[in-house]
Amino acid sequence: MKQKLFEHLKSFGQEHLLTFWNDLSESEQSGLFAQIESIDFALIAELYSRRNEPVEILSLADRANDPSGYKFSTVTSQTPCKTSKPISSAEAVEASEYALRTGKVACALVAGGQGTRLGFPHPKGMYPIGPVSGATLFQIHFEKVLALSRRYGYRVPYCIMTSPATHNETVEFLQDKNYFGLSAEDVFIFCQGTMPAVSIEEGKVLLDSKNCVALSPDGHGGMLSAITKGSPSVLTQLKRRGIEYLFYNQVDNPLVRIGSPEFLGYHILSGSELTSQVIRKQSPTDRVGNIVEVDGRLYVIEYSDLPESVGRQTNSDGSLRIWAGSIAVHVFNIELLERASEDTASLPFHYAQKKVPFVDVRSGERVKPERENAFKFERFIFDLLPSAKNAVVVEVDPPNHYAPLKNAPGSPTDSPETVRRDISSMYAAQLKQAGVIVPEGTPIEISPLFADFPFADC
Repeated sequence: MKQKLFEHLKSFGQEHLLTFWNDLSESEQSGLFAQIESIDFALIAELYSRRNEPVEILSLADRANDPSGYKFSTVTSQTPCKTSKPISSAEAVEASEYALRTGKVACALVAGGQGTRLGFPHPKGMYPIGPVSGATLFQIHFEKVLALSRRYGYRVPYCIMTSPATHNETVEFLQDKNYFGLSAEDVFIFCQGTMPAVSIEEGKVLLDSKNCVALSPDGHGGMLSAITKGSPSVLTQLKRRGIEYLFYNQVDNPLVRIGSPEFLGYHILSGSELTSQVIRKQSPTDRVGNIVEVDGRLYVIEYSDLPESVGRQTNSDGSLRIWAGSIAVHVFNIELLERASEDTASLPFHYAQKKVPFVDVRSGERVKPERENAFKFERFIFDLLPSAKNAVVVEVDPPNHYAPLKNAPGSPTDSPETVRRDISSMYAAQLKQAGVIVPEGTPIEISPLFADFPFADC
């Protein structure tokens, strides 16, 4: 087995992965063999050979225009969005409610992240964030889907994407909580794939330990391949249920309006295959992807790729020329996902230079690098935008839609304290609108199961 594996690796210059083979137990050898077998070394070689090619998306920045889109009804900004087909919020809600009542909508949650930056040694979805109840992110999202199911009278399928680092604990946690009221038959939990980390200097695949390759999740774009694996695959099961639209969000945002009728309606009536929520950027350096339109197609320029000189450009009224910041909330047509899954080039890989601990094959010691030493390769689901027909954006207002949990306790933004404050502020505003007197600074939380779908847009 070793000789056959060695010859295969040698053809790609990666035979160093077997340096410690003779020191391993039989089970450790089997595990390393399985990892090596799963790696597409031809793809790794191709990606490494193209590492110095210019990022194609940067050539689009100077030609970027406003994306086609709509405004959510709670947005108070007077700055218009560019639309080719005017749609009122009432029309949007009416159109989507038919799709919801006839069982055409499923939901997806990307939950592969760990709570490392929060000092929380568990999947981020298990983090307690409810300002009154202490409800976890998972509970908040699951109860929104349950509320959606109850309101529209059908069992909404819920697709949960984990990562190798979070999968087992997530499954155990959700089973223990009985999926927060959803039926186990309606919850599809699947794990995204991985890609090996390779050294910047030589393109060598790194070892995390003597018997384990340094692997990392393949990005949220990994959902595209993950939902097509298995027999039957998640995508096949959704199609069998007659699902036409998939609402998508990431686990770290407890304010997202899952299955929002108004958002779904803009998607349906515009004839879009992929619709994305955006917020109006406050600063050129906001750490969000920038959605722009070039030659009639939508693209995302990552904040790290947007030249500062371009990001600071303004319109005649002083507003930012590139203003639409993605918040990772989308609606996909199932037909688009099926078509893209058949095209291996539909989602390009992105390169990230990272500090990746590794085992030095010369000394056998594990090294913690002081500077970036490796490339990680990821795919992003928003890269489907250019291939989607009639793709549009919907501008939303952060106080009602966006409060991501990203940073450690005590951080000035996107921390547990600021997220709990934002949750309380949103509910306080809703209560005040209903005539309730709310003392300032009072922690407030309303369960989606208590009110009649309090996140409705109608």
